[in-house]
Formats: sequence, C-alpha cells, structure tokens
Amino acid sequence: MMPAHETYDVIVIGAGAGGMTAAAVAAAEGLRVLVIEKTAFVGGTTAWSGGMVWIPANAKMKEAGLSDSITDAVQYLSSTVPEPANAGLRAAFLARGPEAIAYLEANTEVRLQPVKVYPDYYPERLGATSGGRVLEPVAFNGTRLGQAFARLRAPLPEFTLFGGMMVNRLDIPHLRRIGKSLRSTLRAARLVSQYAFQRLRSPRGTTLHLGNALAARLYASLLARQVEFLFSTDVEDLSMQGDRVGGVVIRHGSRDRSIAARRGVVIATGGFSHDAILRKRFFPAAAGFVSATNASVTGDGLRLAAAAGAALNTDATSPAYWVPVSLFRRGDGSRGVFPHTVTDRAKPGVIAINAAGRRFVNEALSYHEFVLAMLRDGDGEPDRPFYLICDRAFLWAYGLGRIKPYTRNVRHYVASGELVEAADVAQLAAKVGIKPSVLTATIANYNEGASEGRDPEFGRGSTVYQRHLGDAAHKPNPCVAPVASAPFFAMRIHPADLGTAIGMKVDAQARVLREDGTPIAGLYACGNDMGSIMNGNYPGPGITLGPALTFGYIAGRHLAEKAAVAIGTAAASSSV
Repeated sequence: MMPAHETYDVIVIGAGAGGMTAAAVAAAEGLRVLVIEKTAFVGGTTAWSGGMVWIPANAKMKEAGLSDSITDAVQYLSSTVPEPANAGLRAAFLARGPEAIAYLEANTEVRLQPVKVYPDYYPERLGATSGGRVLEPVAFNGTRLGQAFARLRAPLPEFTLFGGMMVNRLDIPHLRRIGKSLRSTLRAARLVSQYAFQRLRSPRGTTLHLGNALAARLYASLLARQVEFLFSTDVEDLSMQGDRVGGVVIRHGSRDRSIAARRGVVIATGGFSHDAILRKRFFPAAAGFVSATNASVTGDGLRLAAAAGAALNTDATSPAYWVPVSLFRRGDGSRGVFPHTVTDRAKPGVIAINAAGRRFVNEALSYHEFVLAMLRDGDGEPDRPFYLICDRAFLWAYGLGRIKPYTRNVRHYVASGELVEAADVAQLAAKVGIKPSVLTATIANYNEGASEGRDPEFGRGSTVYQRHLGDAAHKPNPCVAPVASAPFFAMRIHPADLGTAIGMKVDAQARVLREDGTPIAGLYACGNDMGSIMNGNYPGPGITLGPALTFGYIAGRHLAEKAAVAIGTAAASSSV
C-alpha cells in the first residue's frame, strides 16, 4: 500500500502513544498527517501496558477533590530526580502536561480518569501525593473501530482471562472474591457473560482497558480525522533540504520512494530496547538482554536522527526503566515475558532471594528500584539467578507471575521448568542450586518477624505505596506473612527493561537538537526516542506515558503554529 499523496504537512514515524498523540494534535489543528508504522499494528508497547499517565496538578484531581500544585510536584521531583540535567524539560512537562490532557479530551477520543488512590513511588519525600497524579484510560468499546479493530495490537495474553477478556483494576478484587461475596460473584458473572457475547463477533474481547484502551482511543481519534497510515513500512532515511528535514525515504518493494513533509517529521519509534549493539553500549552487563517491550523497538528512530546530525542525551542515572520478569514458553512456542510489576511481589508471603539464597531487597519497592537492587547485587555478572520464593497458601491466594490465583493444577508450569516445586525448603534449595542450609536460615529469619507482621531486615510494608500494593485484608501488615505451608515454590526472575531512557536531545518544543544545542529544523521526537526528562529515574506510575503524551502534544502544537505562521506570512506577501 502506498500513500495517497506525495506531500504531507506532518509525517509521524511510529504508532505508539507518543507518535499517535503528535499525529492526533496536528490533525486536530487542520494539518494533513501521515503515520508510518513498521509493524502491522498500532499501539506499540503502550497496548501492552497499564496505560497509566502521570500528570501532576491535572484538572481532574481538583474535580475529584484531591489537592496538588506545581510547587509540590517541583519539590517532589527535586528529590527523586536530583540531577540538574533536563531541568528545563521537566519544567515544560509540569507546565504543559495539564494543558495537554485538557486539549486531548476536548479535541480527540482520549478520555482519562484520576486514580484516586495510587501513591507516588517515594511517598515519604516532600511533595509526594497518595493519588490523583496518575490518570488511567476510561474503558473503550473496540467495536467502535470497526474493521480497524484488527489493526490494534492485542494485550499480552497473560493479562487477559479466558483467552482474551480484559479486566480493569477495580474488577480484580471482585474476581478474587467469587463465591465469597454475592456482589462480587454477580459482577464476575456479568463480565463473563458480556465477554462471551463479544466473542461471538470478535476474536477477542472488545471491552478495552488499560494501555489497550489508550491506544484504541488515540487510533480512533486519528481515524476520525482521516489520518493516513502506512503499515509494515520501514523508513530508510530522512530526506534533507539543506540543513532542514523535509520528509522521509521509504522502501517500497525493491525501490526507495520519497515522501515530503512541509512542516516536519516526528520520530516516535519507541527507543532501542531490542537493539543488541545499543544495549551493549549503554546498559550494564548485569542487565542481560531481556526486555518487556515490543520486539519492534530496535533503535530505528535514533539511527535516522543521528544521520541527520542529532545529539544523544546520555545524562541518565539509569539507561532504562526497569522491571523484574519471569520467562516462559507459550503454547504456540513463542517466548513469554511476564513483568512482575504489582501483582505479586508486595503481597504477604513471598520473598526474593539472590544466587546465594539470601534476601537482597524490600520486595514491595517499585519495580524500577527492585531491579536496581538486582543489578547491584549481581556485581556486574550477567545472567545471575534470582528467585521469588513462596508457599502453597501464597500461590493459591495471589498467584505468581502469569500463574493466576486459585489455580488448582500447576503441574504444567512445573513440568516446563517455569515453576520449581518441592516438599520442603531444603529440597527446594537443592533444586535451584542453592545451599539448603542458607535458604532454610533465610526463610526462618524472615518468618520470625513475619509471624508478627514485621520485617526487621528491610521494613517491608513501611510506606503507603508498599501497603497499597499489599493485601489490605491481611493484618497487621498487608505486605508480610510467613512462608510456611508446604509445598514450596520458586520462580526465577530476570532484570528487564520497560523502555529506554537514553534518547535524542530535544528542546521544550520537542525539536531535536544537534550537539551544539541548535534545533534541527523540521525534526521532532517524543516517547522513548526522546531522552528521559527524568534522567532514568522513576518517581511514579506513568512517568513514561505522561511525558510521551505531553511532548507528543507539544510537537503537534508547534508544527501547527509553524503552519499558521507560514500561512500568515504568505497572506501578507500576497496583499503587498
């Protein structure tokens, strides 16, 4: 398929959240937009994500009766992002983030709602909030996309039920209370019956939540504005007009074809998580080569921009945003990567151990901090083993990794090696190659305090964020319980990235910069192709999507302003 025109106002490379936001804003401002996507689907890694968007002092907080201010946000970021680098970009994000959300809700299909209780990741720091800075997508009916629904990247199957049913954050507690609460049982029955009806007409459920709903809403916005898409298309190069980017060169069959962009090109290809060369250059050796991002994220945008003279922003305390993952094989033979974000690590009755069989971290810390502890413990050694250890009671109540709660038969997971099972702790240690006496002592030491809801070694459950991720029904500490009921289980976990933090240098208008700090005319970047405004720190849930939407919006508005200036200049010239 070829584009309908030789020239567009704006060309966006990449159909993730950042790219589609830039395209949606430019289109809403009346510009002709083309989106080029290297895969057959829209959504990128966003479609797999929780879809959380971190925007301090957003208007929806006030509507929900929650207080916040830019001053508080600045104070919070000053301690969680202490490095001076990119301070101007953080200021632009704080100033224009609420504006971006208001614009998207007024001019596109994007609808977000505040998560009233979801603490910042460092709630003890000054300026932190216990909720409201995080916005989540409102559920979306996928049938509104019509045939284009097939172009929306499906969520990870491990985050769905019954082969394709999505549930939202508030459904999960009810699903855990099936048979225990009439209200919860009726709610679950309604969800399942709705899903069964949807499957009569669709290969998966059409009630969309989380990042899938955000991607769908952005896609619907582009379709409504007649934005054109080129799928399964690689951009070979940026075409230059002097020192200005004037379009792109794509490969069509065996021939290259140029497409012009009057106002500019936005690069939003998602970073370089799956590029081995760039990972080796920027990542610590202990990080290995595992990523929780979409496999199409291979550094295309960075290479295109570098050829045009773009500078990389390497001022990052961490080159990536981290998450612990477990690995497995799906029924179709593909490798699965399960991110252990919020479903298991902070629940009462599980511990994390290192290769020596000892605990090394507070398991209820944010996933980013958890992996930083893994990397420190690994002493730079790649593929160093780490495990989550739990007992039968924990596995039944909370599940582990992709194993869902109330799973009666785990033999398949044990047979595949994904889950290790043993009748006692010493046997479990032997099976995973750990000295039995060490693991036995580790669990005994943990259980001594856990029986009273305490964790003297790491203070698990000591902050509102940690308690939020625990089990509120478990007393006295929602994050702490003994590991005591045979059989015992181990699941290996690996450090992985959720996205790269090193990317192009940009200014407050999302324009890509050269090494000397001057902008490359006609070239913009957002999402993970743009260097992290947080310098690789992770202050709260949604701090990748928050800046992605904000700077996608900024890019779209700046491109539209350039077009308006050009039209005004042309009109003035014609009247002379």
